[in-house]
Amino acid sequence: MKFKIMMGTVAVAALLIVTTVSGSFAAFPARMGTSQSVVTKIIPLSSSEISMLTYMREEEKLARDVYLSMYQKWSDVTFSHIANCEQKHADTLKKFLDKYNLSDPFQDVIGVFTNSDLQGKYDQLLLVGSQSYIGGLYVGATIEEIDMIDIQHAIDVTTHIDVINAYQNLLEGSKRHLNAYVKALSAQGVIYTPQFISQEFYDAILGL
Repeated sequence: MKFKIMMGTVAVAALLIVTTVSGSFAAFPARMGTSQSVVTKIIPLSSSEISMLTYMREEEKLARDVYLSMYQKWSDVTFSHIANCEQKHADTLKKFLDKYNLSDPFQDVIGVFTNSDLQGKYDQLLLVGSQSYIGGLYVGATIEEIDMIDIQHAIDVTTHIDVINAYQNLLEGSKRHLNAYVKALSAQGVIYTPQFISQEFYDAILGL
């Protein structure tokens, strides 16, 4: 008799445990499945950040346009390859203009720029590069040096990590491009000397 009572008690206890556990598991997926939308607040760029971002967007276009013109003039795939890279750089910066709801100065016509300073630089660089093949390579190296100086300045004036990361990727690209132009000049018997970056930085780039 006692055995039956004990067995009955164990059965009830087991039933309570199963009920409690199953109830807990039933509620658990409901809590896990509840989706709560996370709203990420976009902190606006400062006027300095906006100025540099829009400038860099067009400066990448300047590099692209000059290199496309140099390719048409001298038929060296070095120019066309790097021009494609510059287009990708410009596209990357366009994504940030869209993200921060900024107007785009990019005019998709070769040699046409919204920024008057960049227009003047393009005209001058195109003139020099059109004189000779070596002149074209020299102009390419010059543009990449200037790009690196401007990109570093753009990094210095922004506090947005996403923008900094994009600029750093562009900087690495400019290093590779400078290296390519210097090697092409060397193949023509020309030793390139840095014009805007330090000799130490230049030597480090060539050692990449």
